[in-house]
Amino acid sequence: MTGAGRDVVITGLGTVSAFGRGADALRQGLAAGRAAFAPVDRFATDRYRTGVAAALPGSPDLDEELRRVVAEACDQAGLGPGERARVPLLLARHADPAVARRPLAAQGKTAVSDTAAELARACGLRGPARTYTNACVAAGTALAEAAVWIRGGREDRVVVSAGYLVDEDNFALFSAGRALAPDGVLRSFSARRRGLLLGDGVGAVVLESSAAAAARGARPLAVLSGWGLAGDAHHVCQPHPEGLGMARAIGAALAKAGLAPQDIGYVNAHGTGTPHNDAAETAALRRALGDAADTTPVSSTKSLHGHALEASGMLELAVTVLALRHGELPVNAGHLGPDPDCSLDLVLGEPRRAAPRHALSLNAAFGGANTALVVSTP
Repeated sequence: MTGAGRDVVITGLGTVSAFGRGADALRQGLAAGRAAFAPVDRFATDRYRTGVAAALPGSPDLDEELRRVVAEACDQAGLGPGERARVPLLLARHADPAVARRPLAAQGKTAVSDTAAELARACGLRGPARTYTNACVAAGTALAEAAVWIRGGREDRVVVSAGYLVDEDNFALFSAGRALAPDGVLRSFSARRRGLLLGDGVGAVVLESSAAAAARGARPLAVLSGWGLAGDAHHVCQPHPEGLGMARAIGAALAKAGLAPQDIGYVNAHGTGTPHNDAAETAALRRALGDAADTTPVSSTKSLHGHALEASGMLELAVTVLALRHGELPVNAGHLGPDPDCSLDLVLGEPRRAAPRHALSLNAAFGGANTALVVSTP
């Protein structure tokens, strides 16, 4: 069944970031406007380009954190055991580095998809579960697919979760690629930006149709009103310089939401702090939003909580929901001055009070993949 009552609403949310566990910790960290980057204590970093990341203390277990955020989201949504047993799980996560070190025969018996099935069983959700590992758009892709299922009537509700915890394998990979910021600051859209920094990110949401939520008296936190996915396949690790794929994803998301560019009151940008990404994303925003790009507030909260890779889309969806609910747009931290290639209305200095009805959350990945989500107030 499609049509009335199939709007996709968010009724539960659980998060983990370097600011702490829970949405309140994330909101307080964003409101303070101070980046969470600190020296890494999980592994030695003396061989690498930098020694900092935005990470929780110690060595938390990703599977345990995923179970916690799923439970948190389901509890907030008011889903009891019987309802949870009917809800499928979509999971975005990085492949377990320990599996990659095993012999090929053993790797085939321990597929990363097994972790999603185990998470579903542990949380009392319906199996089989589906796993997304398509780099930094994994969570955005999972959220978009869940929304398609709900809007199209295939499911009444879906739990989507995503997780990444800073690990040495990826730290070494990005360091070797000279992608980590050597000065230990992620300066999205700034002059003299020098690279990204990794960060912990784990989250989960309960998505459901507005009719299903209303039938059980659940109060939506936000509406996932539009989504778009597009690729440009320009380069294996560089975005198209004109932002063509990202612009198409934004256009598709706006069309799905039935909105015009001037309706968007905030953009939570991908904004990795790398020279190519930020310039290309600026070009995409200008191509997709037109003149509205001059006055639409933009920030990349990776400058505060770091780049959570496969979980970025989930953590930044949570950030966007909090911004709409509390009327406070997070700061674009680490800014040293304007770059002519990044001419945007950046939120600088401190969070900006505003009351937008609609916001965009954007992500991009190696290989030219792009996702755009439109989040709206209920």
